[in-house]
Amino acid sequence: MHRTFSRLALAVAMALAAGTVGAQQAYTDDVPPPQDTPYVGTVALHVDANDTAQGIFRVHETIPVKSGALTLLYPQWIPGDHSPTGPIAMLAGLKLSANGKPLMWKRDKYNVYAFHVDVPADVSTVDATFQYMSGRTDGEGFEITDRMMDMEWSKVALYPAGYFSRGITFAPSVTLPHGWQLGTALETASQSGDTITFKPVTLNNLVDSPIYAGQYFKRVDLNPGGETSVHLDIVADAPKYLEMTPEQIKVHRALVTQAVTLFGSHHYDHYDFLFSLSDVLGGNGTEHHQSSENGLGADYFTAWNDAAPDRDLLAHEYTHSWNGKFRRPADLWTPNFNVPMGDSLLWVYEGQTQYWGFVLTARAGMWTPQQFRDALAMVAANYERNREGFQWRTLEDTTNDATAARRSSLPYRSWQMSEDYYSGGQMMWLEMDAKLRTLTHDQKSLDDFARAFFGVDNGSYVTKTYTFDDVVAALNGVAKYDWASFLRAHVDTLDPPLENGIAATGWKLVYTDQESAYEKQYNSRPQSSRHLYNFAWSIGLTMNDAGQVNDVRWDGPAFKAGVSTGASLVAVNGQTYSNDVLKSAIAAAKNSNAPIQLLLKYQGGYRTVPVDYHGGLQYPHLVRVEGTPDYLSEIIAPRK
Repeated sequence: MHRTFSRLALAVAMALAAGTVGAQQAYTDDVPPPQDTPYVGTVALHVDANDTAQGIFRVHETIPVKSGALTLLYPQWIPGDHSPTGPIAMLAGLKLSANGKPLMWKRDKYNVYAFHVDVPADVSTVDATFQYMSGRTDGEGFEITDRMMDMEWSKVALYPAGYFSRGITFAPSVTLPHGWQLGTALETASQSGDTITFKPVTLNNLVDSPIYAGQYFKRVDLNPGGETSVHLDIVADAPKYLEMTPEQIKVHRALVTQAVTLFGSHHYDHYDFLFSLSDVLGGNGTEHHQSSENGLGADYFTAWNDAAPDRDLLAHEYTHSWNGKFRRPADLWTPNFNVPMGDSLLWVYEGQTQYWGFVLTARAGMWTPQQFRDALAMVAANYERNREGFQWRTLEDTTNDATAARRSSLPYRSWQMSEDYYSGGQMMWLEMDAKLRTLTHDQKSLDDFARAFFGVDNGSYVTKTYTFDDVVAALNGVAKYDWASFLRAHVDTLDPPLENGIAATGWKLVYTDQESAYEKQYNSRPQSSRHLYNFAWSIGLTMNDAGQVNDVRWDGPAFKAGVSTGASLVAVNGQTYSNDVLKSAIAAAKNSNAPIQLLLKYQGGYRTVPVDYHGGLQYPHLVRVEGTPDYLSEIIAPRK
């Protein structure tokens, strides 16, 4: 449908006076639906990423076109985000031209990601220039600093509507700050000075192949002598953070070996772990087919013995090459980046990946068995004591959180919940692994499911979709059982039995007044993206390192006393607040009838809240159940 705007005559007159090409044409509000036909010609895309001080990426595209209506799209639904997170507000300065003359464009009336333009009869290419304005505050997360950058092509590209993204070819190039080196899954065609031109790729593969670049760069071969190359491409805040010990190299290589052994295949021509070690660049963890975006604190290697938490990141994102990129839920596959995604099976896509992320980290030796158990105990404790939200919503319903909440902070996360398909799914798949072992008398396990489901078509990285019924059929291929009912009882039912996996593997969850070594590290690293002081299992509070309450356990002791999220803890029993002061007060209250007095600052005022809690400090641990099979130890044993 073509629609003429009421002010068209005025716009035409102004455009003609300015010598604008094609101004006499009417605009359309309709975005053409994608068709599975190839786009004629190759889109040239160049990004100037030199502006490290102001964080501005300057983009120039040359787009082959035919005359008539053209709609250009900015990617909205970003793979790996599972939601419409394309940062359209950060696009600025858009100008279109042809044959050296400007073209008037108009944003779609109802779709802010779409731009309409009428192409004159004598035009074969349209030039588009614009700027992508990256975030410039800590809260937004830096994408470029004076030492490194993370550039995602989805943020710096417009593409023609009406086509599957796999049918549009791009010829990308980038100009980096002088002397910087880069890591990417893209293959270099040529380099002239600081400008790198890559081999043409489909838009699918372009968006799936971000760039990490930096002043301090190191590339480590993680699969020497292997059939396919796998590299760790590191950018760091300073040269000292690039140093790796032989043992660290060994366990990262073991991660590759253990993953390929698990799945019995690979689905990439080559693979690059893009890895930023920085206390400035925004934290990141996003999967791609032949690479992954990974970011942790600068001292990942240099503080190795004190930094076990978050070490599962690489294993998680690597697993996604099989689970999520190669095998993908049918409702998550879309023909281009502006068709809405469905997230109903994220408890497979992310939940099982979370499971394998923990397991492969242990199998590779990046975690000790004790660190694995301590990490798992913290997850299990959350579902035993800190997920009251399952009283009103199901695990499957949390798959909507990526779109509904967009990973924003929530006032009462334990009640509202947020993307629990990750860790809740992980606990379900743990029980599933134990169930397979029991049904087959320890002859088969979830490893066999992974190999059968994700290991097919070795070498292919053409997406292969699946449905709920496909998952059930693959499980039945390992061991016959009513898997549909098992899954529905966990994902579609209130109060799912997510704690069963621990007992099924021969262990049980207990609480003591002493933190595990793993949890101490978890709570003592302010640079960690997950950093908090965790009293969720006792008084029912979690706080950041400034003492601000970021969650109150629903119906827990602090909640019943009236503590609100957002409040800052100023004093405990008359003493200036510190983490140790609060710990001491909770411990002392175990042998006292007096409530714990919390002085809180909130909304410009102060108030004292008495919390009637006397259960002492509570920290989770796993202990063996004697006389039962120790499946948990079997699960994390390295494979040969």
